[in-house]
Amino acid sequence: MFSKKVTLTLFFIVVCSLMIAACGAPPPPPGQASSGPPPGSVQEPAAPPLPAKEEAQAVQSSNEQPATAEPATNAPAATEVIDPPPAAAPADPAEPDNAIELVAATEEPDQVQAMAADVAPATSMPATEPPAINSEPAPTGGYPLVDTGQTACFDNQNAIACPQAGAAFYGQDAQFSSHAPSYTANGDGTVTDNVTGLMWQQTPDTNGNGAITAADKMTYDQAQTYCDNLTLAGHDDWRLPSIKQLYSLIDFNGTDASGYEGSDATGLIPFIDTGLFDFAYGDTSAGERLIDAQYASSTLYTGSTANDGGRTLFGVNLADGRIKGYGLAIRGRDKTFLVQCVRGQATYGQNHFVDNGDGAITDQATGLMWQQADSGQGLNWEEALNYCQSLTTANYDDWRLPNAKELQSLVDYSRSPQATGSAAIDPLFTATPLTNEAGQADYPAYWSSTTHRKWTGAYDQGVYVTFGRAMGYLDNIWQDVHGAGAQRSDPKTGNPADYPTGHGPQGDAIRIDNYARCVRNGAEWVEGAGTGADASGPSPAGDQSTGQQPPAGNSPPQEAIDACSGLSANASCQVTTPRGAINGTCMSTAGQLACVPEGGPPSQ
Repeated sequence: MFSKKVTLTLFFIVVCSLMIAACGAPPPPPGQASSGPPPGSVQEPAAPPLPAKEEAQAVQSSNEQPATAEPATNAPAATEVIDPPPAAAPADPAEPDNAIELVAATEEPDQVQAMAADVAPATSMPATEPPAINSEPAPTGGYPLVDTGQTACFDNQNAIACPQAGAAFYGQDAQFSSHAPSYTANGDGTVTDNVTGLMWQQTPDTNGNGAITAADKMTYDQAQTYCDNLTLAGHDDWRLPSIKQLYSLIDFNGTDASGYEGSDATGLIPFIDTGLFDFAYGDTSAGERLIDAQYASSTLYTGSTANDGGRTLFGVNLADGRIKGYGLAIRGRDKTFLVQCVRGQATYGQNHFVDNGDGAITDQATGLMWQQADSGQGLNWEEALNYCQSLTTANYDDWRLPNAKELQSLVDYSRSPQATGSAAIDPLFTATPLTNEAGQADYPAYWSSTTHRKWTGAYDQGVYVTFGRAMGYLDNIWQDVHGAGAQRSDPKTGNPADYPTGHGPQGDAIRIDNYARCVRNGAEWVEGAGTGADASGPSPAGDQSTGQQPPAGNSPPQEAIDACSGLSANASCQVTTPRGAINGTCMSTAGQLACVPEGGPPSQ
């Protein structure tokens, strides 16, 4: 816990470091080279892990336990470990967009129950708390990312004790925590997300009959109208959520139900907290599969996908844990979706990127710092983890592979190769061009550090996000089946050539050699911030900071004082620095009214 004096000191260290000109430190010279890969360059994956870095971050560990003969239950997936591990399996079949017509198209064996893995709870080893990433409350108007909920570590096949820094598979999802999921059931049919501030309709039971069935599902236009006209819990400002708002609800303790053909959902775990939100798998009595739990967002694809009838909607399937683009008109029929309306911060999901001029970009909305370039070539999952663990760029060496939610936060859904001739990412970033399976100019998919857990008990797939087309071999040609901005999962290792026509009913291209774009936390500051240290890891490598101290007596910088000249306390303000404008609030500090950046200094 920081004392008030130390807190103020740290705050002014932050402000001084941002106000380079005012504090006497020169800005970085133009064209300063980054030690990371240049845009569009090709870099060999770092094979052997580097030695452990100084002040290595604490990690969690877990042990595998022998499987019992009892059937799988709905126990939290984070505590489940499968033993013996199943053999590597091909990627899960992609769900058909018209589930009723293509229900027979899955490629899994019929005797599903005979394949179900037995599950035993894992015994946790004593472990220190994982390092916090962006754990301070987000500023008003910010974009706080809810943690994925994943707490176990994995290699290419199995659950493992979480590795130490420098070891293989270090830097995966469970080893870094952010805003832990926190919800409040309001007792009036709504649930408030205490991290994002969004309020959600508690159930997708849109007809109010107490059961979630195919009859509750709506077309895109119907969903828009339903949410716009909804009055619930005394509120009438409900809306259909954007894809980023909807994705904030996903919980990666779920188990992917792809390929499951049974009618009994016992043992399946959805990708949402069912202790707070109502959920139901697909309505098998209406001809659906259990996997048919696709939720509609308000985000339409700027390109077009196979058989989309002219429009494609991005939706989240909470039965299989993926984002896909779904055609709104499929083979002459309207596609329908589950609907869960939202209200609150309409700007949630909007990024605020600042080019730091040193090969890194900071998103002031999420507080995350990103590698401006990417890895320059495809890597398997282990290589991607190691690439980020070994990366030194922008004078930092504490980079890591982002988790699924962090990575998806980068997608710019207004962009696509078809509509803008670019990757679905802000043009401040560089994305290595490539040629896709159809011979088209395209852009990579990027690995996340999150493992996608299958209902069979396999841990052999990693989560990735497509920033170019999400290709599939459908109708005997390669085409974009799920859109730039889809979140899919594929084997962590293997040979993509083993899948010459993809896999599953829509022939999803198997993306094993995805690219990497690394992240670190640039929002939290702790003692030593004046020398470049921050809460996310070790001090920056080769830091050239002058170590300048804040003004004597903890007085705020003159620029911060000037920004509030003529304003009153709690008024919005803005300070212009050589690295861009910083928004803040006028607050009384050391006896003077000064502009305090959004988010403020560290909590006391």
